Amino acid sequence: MKAEQVIPILRIFDYRKTVEFYVDWLGFEIVWEHSFEENTPVYMEVKKNNITLHLSEHHGD
Repeated sequence: MKAEQVIPILRIFDYRKTVEFYVDWLGFEIVWEHSFEENTPVYMEVKKNNITLHLSEHHGD
């Protein structure tokens, strides 16, 4: 079996600081975000060129 793409999931702790770092500083773009309700953990995908990362505020899953 050959993996076509690997997408790491990285834990985040502060949404605002995450956007500041990944988007404003490193130049990633937010592809999508998901949250079940307002004020619940965010799960998001960011992308820059051929690098895709998933960023999650969820813990203990």
